[in-house]
Amino acid sequence: MSTTRVNLLGLDRSRMRAFFAQIGEKPFRAEQVMKWIYHQHVTDFSQMSDLGRGLRTLLAEIAEVAPPTTVLDRQGVDGTRKWLLGTDSVNAVETVYIPEPSRGTLCVSSQVGCGLNCRFCSTATQGFNRNLDASEIIGQVWVASHALGNLPHQLRRITNVVMMGMGEPLLNFDNVVCAMDVMRDDLGFGLASKRVTLSTAGLVPMIDRLGEVSDVSLAVSLHAPNDDLRTRLVPLNRKYPIAELLEACARYAARKPRSSITFEYTLMDGVNDHPEHARQLVRLMRRLPAKVNLIPFNPFSGTEFRRSTPEAIAAFQQILMHAGVMAMVRRTRGDDIDAACGQLKGMVADRTRRAAEFRRRIEEGMTHVA
Repeated sequence: MSTTRVNLLGLDRSRMRAFFAQIGEKPFRAEQVMKWIYHQHVTDFSQMSDLGRGLRTLLAEIAEVAPPTTVLDRQGVDGTRKWLLGTDSVNAVETVYIPEPSRGTLCVSSQVGCGLNCRFCSTATQGFNRNLDASEIIGQVWVASHALGNLPHQLRRITNVVMMGMGEPLLNFDNVVCAMDVMRDDLGFGLASKRVTLSTAGLVPMIDRLGEVSDVSLAVSLHAPNDDLRTRLVPLNRKYPIAELLEACARYAARKPRSSITFEYTLMDGVNDHPEHARQLVRLMRRLPAKVNLIPFNPFSGTEFRRSTPEAIAAFQQILMHAGVMAMVRRTRGDDIDAACGQLKGMVADRTRRAAEFRRRIEEGMTHVA
């Protein structure tokens, strides 16, 4: 009877060492194999020349290095690159690389679809299928690294990873933490903790748990400065309102001296971009070390929202900056290939009714905020 082979991409260093100990090998074999996988992009055990022939044969029988399958690979006019990566026979997720002169940022997905229902996000309209396992998360980084010729400690194309793709990372806690550990491990992708960012819609208990086990950078999808508006845009706010969320952020920041929390604020015309909204946001931000990323809304098919005007965005930023709140406007990248923030859509075998409901609302012209 055949057995399922272990995908070594799903193992961080401690789990990799335990795997080799379990098959009667010295734990240091884990270090050798991780270097082959992440530093040389080798997936064929027969090419791992510093392993004995017997071990290479055994590994081929019981293990594999299996990244997600590349379904689509597209590049935008500004150099932004997007991969559609198949995770099984019916589902796929999107991963985006954003090159800049001084760094390269990879946006990674954590779920097939998303379990939340933020009203301005394209991913939410596809519903939800399942969490990605750790190999499917770190596998996205591996695919991009291999395609870009990224070599840790030599030719570093990927300098930052943000868990801001499809899904809510904190709803897939264990797998996301395991994958981020590989990203930060010198035997993995060797990224500094501050260069790995997890973005959450605000699951308060899980923010506290993350602070106990990791010291990655934290970003919070805020998008509104008061509970009434935020609940309409981010329904999770009903369970964890802004005051509770900011308290959790303060606790997280207290664990990382000299660090700040990034708050993401998508600006939508006539919805959350009024001067009074900016003044309310100033009052919130004064409570803790924070910076604000202002994100011009990126439209997608069927949405009722529109991007704020350049004048409104500039005025909003000026109010924050004048009050001493660090605020940056995120430049839209990759929108010609639907790779901009909020536009990601993979292939989701929806287990909810959300995708069908969204299509019905488009047909009936009922996509207004409830």
